[in-house]
Amino acid sequence: MRAATLIALALLASCRPQNAAVTTRTSDTLSFADLTPRDSANTALNEPRVISEPTMVVFWLAGADTLSADDQAEALDELNYTTEGIAPTLSRHNIKLVPTNSDTIYVTLPNRQRRMILLTGVDYPFGYVLVQPGTAERILAGVYDDDELLDEVEAYFDLPPSSDSTAKGPRIST
Repeated sequence: MRAATLIALALLASCRPQNAAVTTRTSDTLSFADLTPRDSANTALNEPRVISEPTMVVFWLAGADTLSADDQAEALDELNYTTEGIAPTLSRHNIKLVPTNSDTIYVTLPNRQRRMILLTGVDYPFGYVLVQPGTAERILAGVYDDDELLDEVEAYFDLPPSSDSTAKGPRIST
């Protein structure tokens, strides 16, 4: 009887449905709106981020609800556009890009401690935080132009300037 029960359980477990072998591909463009939850019950982005490597955090806090709907839409569009523009530079230099709706960010320290960054009280309830563990963070509240944000990122993470005139090859004349 015991053997029959074990065989029945094994057959039942082996009869589960198979997953599809082919998955559909999604587009590889990513915006902050794609990362934010559509349902207010989804609170995955409301949990504080823990940063342990060079990272640019895009934040959109609950305080943005005090803005008019038109101002919110305009700010979110600008934030998305600028974020999409800087994303290739960040990935080229191994800098993570993460979103959050939380007003708290934790930075891991070498001694297994965490340092807290509070975003409450900044001038605008949206913007960027540049974080490199071991150094002071840089909070960029509000909307920035592409060039301004690129300059801030290059200066903070000590990246070579993207408009470096010395990077050109040698000029050969005969």
